[in-house]
Order: sequence, then C-alpha cells, then structure tokens
Amino acid sequence: MSFAKKFRDMKQVLHGRIKQNLGRATGNKRLRTEGKTDQVAGNLKQSGEKAKDAFKH
Repeated sequence: MSFAKKFRDMKQVLHGRIKQNLGRATGNKRLRTEGKTDQVAGNLKQSGEKAKDAFKH
C-alpha cells in the first residue's frame, strides 16, 4: 500500500471520528451518522489495500 493511499484512508477515518464526536456533542444526528459512515468507508479502503498487498507477496 502506498504511503499516500494509507495516509488518505487514515485521514478519512480520523475525519469521521471528529464528525461523529462533534455530532454527539451538539446533538446533531446527521453529523454523527456521516462521521460513522466516513469511518467505515476509510476502514474498508484500508482493508482492501491490505488484501491487495497480501496477494502481491
């Protein structure tokens, strides 16, 4: 997995956590949901990249 892709995916997960916590603090359900969605998407991308790397070696 290239460093740029790894960083982008980790950034998406972190951004999702921030959104989720901000939504929780303000009582904004939509923001909480978007944050959780961003986290899941980032984690799935990371898993996909790790699987690709496993099959390369």
